[in-house]
Amino acid sequence: MGASVFTAGASLAADQSRGQYLVEALAACDNCHTPRGPNGYDLSARFSGGSQTFTGKDYVVRGSNISPDKEMGVGEWSDEVLGAAIVAGVGRDGQLAPAMPSDSYRVLTDADRNAIIAFLRAQPPVKAHPIAPAQRQGKWSPHPAPGAEAAFDEAELSDKVKRGLYVASIARCMACHSMEVDDAPEYVNGLGAGGKIFRTPAGVSVASNITPHPEKGVGAWTDDEIKRAITQGVSRKGEALKPPMSTLAKAHFAKMSSEDLDALVAYLRTIPARE
Repeated sequence: MGASVFTAGASLAADQSRGQYLVEALAACDNCHTPRGPNGYDLSARFSGGSQTFTGKDYVVRGSNISPDKEMGVGEWSDEVLGAAIVAGVGRDGQLAPAMPSDSYRVLTDADRNAIIAFLRAQPPVKAHPIAPAQRQGKWSPHPAPGAEAAFDEAELSDKVKRGLYVASIARCMACHSMEVDDAPEYVNGLGAGGKIFRTPAGVSVASNITPHPEKGVGAWTDDEIKRAITQGVSRKGEALKPPMSTLAKAHFAKMSSEDLDALVAYLRTIPARE
């Protein structure tokens, strides 16, 4: 009995550790679900709801409370319901607004989805910022990146390029670096070609071209230069990138493992070059 209890405890700890990595280094959940202070995230109120307001064609929403608080967070949600919110964008009361990037998370393996849930369950409950009204009014259909339409299995992650696609999807690389049409990324002709506009307190920025095009994209960049942009928010010329990339790089992508970073660069080298 002692051995089985130890094994279960070790397994839970491993799940939570993996979940923490996914939440902090790839999915960047704090970016939408943790309030900000003058020096960055207010971790005393972690996962209690974000400071940003997201506006789309037919919705206005703020990141909800995903702490384990039973009244204002997701403490009363079953693992099945919470998992559906993460990978299918369906909450207890219906379809979530597209600001919740479930399109990007549908690739999660069963183990990784469960690890994220285990990590969120282990966080302190915060009784603040009740779950925001996040239902979208009107029709909506998912728009996952090509090749990321369904959950991966563990065996697929042993393939370097597929692992890179997995990382890119969870980190929403293509969703951010492809232009949008009607609030949805346009992947057919613009996968990774940039053009999406971001309006932040720091000003307006336009997502760059991250395809292998030698002039318009990153085709002429070395692997190390691409990695520096991802993890440090620094351009090939040594200039600081604009938010949101600069803030995501420093707060989240800097924690990316070398294996995932290598795989991500390998995947980016395979997408069609576009001007």
